[in-house]
Amino acid sequence: METFTVTLIVLAAIAFGTVIERILPLPVPAPLIQTALGVLISLTTSYDIEIEPHIFFIIFIPPLLFLDGWRIPNDELLRDSPTVLSLAIGLVVVTVLGAGLFIHWMVPAIPLGVAFALAAIISPTDPVAVSAIAARTPVPKRIMHILEGESLLNDASGLVAMKFAVAAVLTGSFSFFSASETFGWLALGGIVTGVAMTFVITALKSQISRRLGYHGPARILTSILTPFVAYIIAEHIEASGILAAVASGIAMSVAERNDTDLAVTRIDRKAVWETIYFAASGATFVILGEQLPRLIDGASDLVVETGHGNPLWIVVYVLAISAFLAAARFIWVKISLLLTFRKEMHGDTRLQTFRLTSVITLAGARGTVTLAGIMTLPLVMTDGSEFPARDLAILLAAGVILVSLIVASVGLPVALKGLRMDEGEDHEQQIDRALVLSAQAAIVATEKRALEIREDVDETALQRQTRLILDFYRNRIDEKTSDFGEFQPRSGSRELMRVLLASAVKAEREEVFRLVRAKELPEDAARKLVDDIDLIEARFAP
Repeated sequence: METFTVTLIVLAAIAFGTVIERILPLPVPAPLIQTALGVLISLTTSYDIEIEPHIFFIIFIPPLLFLDGWRIPNDELLRDSPTVLSLAIGLVVVTVLGAGLFIHWMVPAIPLGVAFALAAIISPTDPVAVSAIAARTPVPKRIMHILEGESLLNDASGLVAMKFAVAAVLTGSFSFFSASETFGWLALGGIVTGVAMTFVITALKSQISRRLGYHGPARILTSILTPFVAYIIAEHIEASGILAAVASGIAMSVAERNDTDLAVTRIDRKAVWETIYFAASGATFVILGEQLPRLIDGASDLVVETGHGNPLWIVVYVLAISAFLAAARFIWVKISLLLTFRKEMHGDTRLQTFRLTSVITLAGARGTVTLAGIMTLPLVMTDGSEFPARDLAILLAAGVILVSLIVASVGLPVALKGLRMDEGEDHEQQIDRALVLSAQAAIVATEKRALEIREDVDETALQRQTRLILDFYRNRIDEKTSDFGEFQPRSGSRELMRVLLASAVKAEREEVFRLVRAKELPEDAARKLVDDIDLIEARFAP
């Protein structure tokens, strides 16, 4: 009963946090509010949230990484892949080595292996937090795509690096050649497993629907289970479950181009996944806040053991680590941009490079994955003794997260002023063009379907409904809008309208997906269009 009560309290805190976020006059990041509410829960209740580290990890990480992989536009990821890979892999390696040595030098009480584990887990960035921070000063789409791609890949690289570091602490040894061989299998096995599971599950869903009938809720539940299945199977074969979850999500974004789900199912699935993501990411910060008082108590004792009598040294450690991460990120980003991104700059190259470097540096806020990962540090060593400096490592990681969010919320809007980028054709123009082409396809499909059913329905009703649909799509071509306005079926003709509209929206979707495959429409723009099409179809669903 207590577990159920605690769960309800955490979920209520997440929901209440959104109310506070909207009331506040300043754009305070939701993670900071959720953490504060977690602290409030700890101070005002007697409940203790105790979660086994590995259970915590498997509950939160697979769905979060899966949805990140699902939502990121693959074409944008490929376009900026040199920059993304430089940040997601090169910067992670530099961060793990540099920050690990720095942390151990600064806090000798943290063993070198634990310092590397901490450095690995604070390397991933969280663009979701940045999106919330920059809500009132939007980040250019090109930069957001780079940050999303970096976050998606460095989540995996950071977590895998942490896994090696923790293994070295537990076993007391580390072999570079052995680790390289193991990493190869972890990466290859995880990616193959994730992609395979997504396409196998997608194929099974289609087969079952054809043989036994369509069932929307079951298909939504299957999509929720997909990242967990990929993660568990990959871990079972000793591959990377993390990479399996990421690869599974990316594969899902490809598989949905041939999606056979009904419009209502897609709408419901999107709402369900948004709720899962919102709850999972919010819960990690509420849990962090709830555990902060206890972490501070435990870490204070350890700080005293290092020779410092004042627990405020924890603040010094957090600020020093944050400064080191920011400096390393700024230097690496600047070099990377000069090599891979120079042509996209306008005006004074030096000034624009500095602004762009500053934006990407400040946008490197840490978030959910860092928090979920650090909470999975083992409680005990293989001999049964306590894992060294666990509480201090968790507290330092939590501090780095909070500092990065605060710095980003204050500095990012300032750094974005005056930044100009060549992002190619405007997304609105691309959507307008796709609206015209998809509307033309819908007109052809409607006229064809009307001819096919002409002998089986009332001629007058068919003409009225056909004209109504054609007028709507012609208006879309003229006005570049997907709003139905007063579009309603005539009395007694709803079924006829549904039959005609089914052919129209099917042709629309096929044209949109064709444009995506032909690289003539970005995936994020296509998703917006498909969402609008689904809403139209759902409006007249039986």
